Amino acid sequence: MNNYNNPLIDRLPRHLKQYIVAQHYEHYTAVDHAVWRYVMRQNYSYLKDVAYYPYIPGLKKAGLTIERIPDLQTMNDHLKQIGWAAVTVNGFIPSQAFMEFQAYRVLIIAADIRQIQHIEYTPAPDIIHESAGHAPIIGEPEYARYLQFTGEVGTKAMRSQKDQELFEAIRALAILKELAGTPETEIRKAEAALTDIQQNMGAPSEMALLARLHWWTVEYGLIGSLENYKIYGAGLLSSIGESVTCMGPGVKKLLYTIDAVHYPYDITKPQPQLFVTPDFQNLVQVLDGFADTLAYRRGGIYGLQKAIDCGLLCTAVYSSGLQVSGIFVEKGIGADMYIITAGPSALAFDDRELEGYGKQTYPQGFGSPVGKLRDYDLPLEDFTIDDLKSAGIETGRLAALLFRNGIQVHGIVEGILTRNNKIILIRFSGCTVIDSVTARQLFQPEWGIYDMAVGAEILAVFSGAADKEAYEQVTSAPRELPRSVYSEATQVLHALYRQVREIREHRADTGPLENIAGLLEVQYPDDWLCLLEILEILKDRDEAPLLQEHIVQTLTRLQHRKPELKKLIDDGWHTLAQIAILPGAEGQP
Repeated sequence: MNNYNNPLIDRLPRHLKQYIVAQHYEHYTAVDHAVWRYVMRQNYSYLKDVAYYPYIPGLKKAGLTIERIPDLQTMNDHLKQIGWAAVTVNGFIPSQAFMEFQAYRVLIIAADIRQIQHIEYTPAPDIIHESAGHAPIIGEPEYARYLQFTGEVGTKAMRSQKDQELFEAIRALAILKELAGTPETEIRKAEAALTDIQQNMGAPSEMALLARLHWWTVEYGLIGSLENYKIYGAGLLSSIGESVTCMGPGVKKLLYTIDAVHYPYDITKPQPQLFVTPDFQNLVQVLDGFADTLAYRRGGIYGLQKAIDCGLLCTAVYSSGLQVSGIFVEKGIGADMYIITAGPSALAFDDRELEGYGKQTYPQGFGSPVGKLRDYDLPLEDFTIDDLKSAGIETGRLAALLFRNGIQVHGIVEGILTRNNKIILIRFSGCTVIDSVTARQLFQPEWGIYDMAVGAEILAVFSGAADKEAYEQVTSAPRELPRSVYSEATQVLHALYRQVREIREHRADTGPLENIAGLLEVQYPDDWLCLLEILEILKDRDEAPLLQEHIVQTLTRLQHRKPELKKLIDDGWHTLAQIAILPGAEGQP
């Protein structure tokens, strides 16, 4: 794996590194570079007036140019100067992995770029959205803090099985839409599958609610006042269509508060409303308030019920500091509880698995009481040696413990494990555990060693394992995206684009341009971008006025024949008079 000489990438845990793929810069076609250049020229022309002020200098600070798709080495050379990094992934990755990358201050950049057919907007992540949208504003310290904080909250937030199904459906649809030559029937089938899942999601999970806040800020946020605002959201900054329409009265503007969590979104459609934050500090405050409602901060019965409801791997943190990771299936009743996990489970402390207490030790699950002993106000985790002796808890001797909720533990004490002057676990042999209220037997001597977690309460419950590396958490790492297969005719078109680029960049003789324009008009009558680039070269050099006029007439006829191209061509003409550049950036004229 290429670390791009950025230490932040080296520090990433193994379960995140598995998502990183090589950029394969050589796979970008001349059309891909032309798409990047067109979008960036439009962005520079328009966004310099409506984007939040750090955006334009932020492009240079992030190592981006207008002329060509960025390479990750150049981006990392620049980003590491402001304490961030960037890596390439294949399109969508699971939301928690996405969030965890942010927590480590690493931007994930989709390696692919949108097709020319979706040049204004694509629902799939692409290198335009991720790099030109997210990277330029990272240099704003308060915003960078918010982005990292969002990642930290996202690594703890509960997700659901429905979230995973939705992720898979969105990813499948995005791949089909961006893969050249996909039959329309397959796209419609994938759209129907996505719609069915969206209509049967049930109550949104913690992660789904967090995703809404992320969408209305990081992706589609405005900053300023309701009367005077600028764009800072990456989804808007990278969409040359929606960045224009969003500024008009047709899109409702609301003050950004915690109420934004009640507004779902559809990634396939323009947004009917947007939220305006007065400053980035407000984003942090709203997110902090939202985090107070989550299981990882609330803990207790509430947190355990959230873990049970999600049906996925979670971690409960005892007041002693002991962490229990597994799929939670029971929590007991009342202030005191008895937790039960199913399937491979593990114990950890301070996010490090305890040696000998991993999922190999608990392949079928783990169970333990939570709470205080009946006759003691002092939590068991705070007992001294004398307190233990007084309670009859001594290594090598039979002990009988009765908890306030009626759980009885009888067995021979084999060991007492402590961390930071707190008792976190007591190991028993020949142990019987009974719920005296219901007479239910929770553990029998023939089952082997009984490890009893110690803690008066559950302080936090969060998604995933406490020690992901030791647990070897199985994640749904995306497969390699299928690469578009280009026909011979399309490869010829790519060659024409490449020839035009070389003439522009090397200021070579423009003689071949008339022949190229003729080939485009005859063999590729729907192509418009290459003709615009030819027209730009000729206008810039004040050459071949008759050819210029012919190209204008050709593009005008194309606008009438294909109305969906009218705005794209008009916008291209508009920028011909003002060559958009990034002053001082490498590769610019």
